[in-house]
Amino acid sequence: MSIATEMESPRDPAETREVDLPIEGMTCAACAVRLEKALGRVGGIAGASVNFASEKARVRFDPGLLDLAEIAAAVERAGFDVPPTALAPPAAEDPHEGATVDRQAEREAERARRERRERRDLWLLLGAAALTIPLVAPMVLAIFGVDAMLPGAIQLALAAPVQAIAGARFYRGAWAALRAGTGNMDVLVALGTSAAFGLSLVTLLTTPGAHLFFEASAAVITLVLLGKHLEARAKRKTTDAIRALMALRPDTARVLRDGIEVEVPADAVTRGEIVVVRPGERVPVDGVVTRGESQLDESLLTGESLPVQKAVDDPVTGGAINGDGLLHVRATNVGADSLLSRVVALVEDAQATKAPVQRLVDKVSAVFVPVVVGIALLTFAGWLVAGAPAGTALIHAVAVLVIACPCALGLATPTALMVGTGAAARAGILIRDAEALERAHAVTAVVFDKTGTLTEGRPEVGAIEAVAPGSADDVLTLAAAVQAGSEHPLGKAMVRAAAERGLTAAEATGFRAIAGRGVTAVVAGRVAHLGSRRYLDELGVAREALEARAVTMEEAGETA
Repeated sequence: MSIATEMESPRDPAETREVDLPIEGMTCAACAVRLEKALGRVGGIAGASVNFASEKARVRFDPGLLDLAEIAAAVERAGFDVPPTALAPPAAEDPHEGATVDRQAEREAERARRERRERRDLWLLLGAAALTIPLVAPMVLAIFGVDAMLPGAIQLALAAPVQAIAGARFYRGAWAALRAGTGNMDVLVALGTSAAFGLSLVTLLTTPGAHLFFEASAAVITLVLLGKHLEARAKRKTTDAIRALMALRPDTARVLRDGIEVEVPADAVTRGEIVVVRPGERVPVDGVVTRGESQLDESLLTGESLPVQKAVDDPVTGGAINGDGLLHVRATNVGADSLLSRVVALVEDAQATKAPVQRLVDKVSAVFVPVVVGIALLTFAGWLVAGAPAGTALIHAVAVLVIACPCALGLATPTALMVGTGAAARAGILIRDAEALERAHAVTAVVFDKTGTLTEGRPEVGAIEAVAPGSADDVLTLAAAVQAGSEHPLGKAMVRAAAERGLTAAEATGFRAIAGRGVTAVVAGRVAHLGSRRYLDELGVAREALEARAVTMEEAGETA
């Protein structure tokens, strides 16, 4: 008899899962470095990257060894928090009952929570400023020879709420950092302002009439809070590009269920369902046309200014604008699998990655706080050795602590990367990662691998040819009247051109779209037809007089 021992084989790296978790409580780049190291020491986590600017941690972990709740616990042990909404399990999908994961709603809830926090911080800043201004004003007036110094008791009454209430966040952050065995910006602010406030309090009680430094502690807290407020606004604006991309896809979709059109959230559409897209609407899902014929504006993804003709069996992309036909589309890619969702994910990935220079910044930030504290101690000792009073030496040491703030160091690089990738996304340029953006400054030539033309994504009227006795303005006025309210890119171009020339026309009535051919309407008692050669031929309209000119325009890359 033989006995074989079966050893557990190591897990395949492909079994790991990657998740982005929002992080609350980070105050500087040193916090991001500390959290990154703390997560790296947790068993089951294969990798972690923390972005201070986006306030997110990207964690790659083995779901067989730990779950999101355990990762959140590790984040809390490091002194930070993960919002409960980020840990909520997804609802079981049952599209016919309407139970689905509404990712858009989750994002909106997260944004609303951030806005509430920013409003609270703004009121705290305004309160601190209101108490600090009377303390700082006498210093400004002293420049002009005006002695308006407040009594010590009043200075204490003004500075104490700033130190205890507005400054409480710095004490909490400093305690969390020290408990984790590291330092951050909060340590510097807490040490510096506490030293200035404490020295002033002792001086007020023991040496009446001596110079106090209450205004220094209050001003530092208020200015740092102001910096935090401006920082939060800058970071919020960097996500505008993501929200703009997400807004391209409609929130709802009309789905055929049991032969009846039912309006449901776009996230509730499942693969294989038939979605009804009316004229002028955005396509809610990626899919294939099963019924109908129309033209779709796909410039959001392709940059092509002209609409693309779509018929049965043609693919369509979510976010594209339907023209003048009614379409039935069988959903093939929904939710996170759709092309638009993948584009959004690419932009988010690019904003979350770290450039080589950011890794250097993180290394500096990790040792920045201890070095600054050491320099402050040397400053204090140096002034004492030079014969200065202890109060003077302490003030100079405090100045080192409060001026040497690592915020700019840790925030500038990731914020610049987020702004750059966001601005590029708004211009229709997708950047693979932060390293590509950092290296872009060395680009000397750009090669476009593209058939056709490079366009601005929006057509403009280039020329108008009129058959006598009509004039170009008459033709444009009539065309703009027919196309008023149209979602078609060419129709919009005609309306814009008429407005730029100051042309107005009577309101069109009896508007009717002929899918794939053109439109017709009644303007000032006349029936107007506007469309393609095919449509005009069907109407029996003679176009020989303009055919040569139309061919010349099209050979030049224009659309007749």
